Amino acid sequence: MNLIWTIVIGFIAGIIAKVIMPGPNEPSGFITTTLLGIGGAFVATFLGQTLGWYRADQSAGLIGAVVGAIVVLVVWGMVSAPRQRL
Repeated sequence: MNLIWTIVIGFIAGIIAKVIMPGPNEPSGFITTTLLGIGGAFVATFLGQTLGWYRADQSAGLIGAVVGAIVVLVVWGMVSAPRQRL
């Protein structure tokens, strides 16, 4: 049940993170944004458990998942940034 909850929260967090942080290098597709949000929820859950904020049987809440999704979107934007030729 914990995994399903993380996916649902990640789905919502991905949509919220995309609204908070739009940009030209950000994913424009609904599915890609959703997957990055789910990835952000997993990142937030992992970091929260590692830092002792959550127990091993807890997942990140909505705010933590949104922050994780924003972090994933920033990394996505840096990785997928167009390269300039010199």
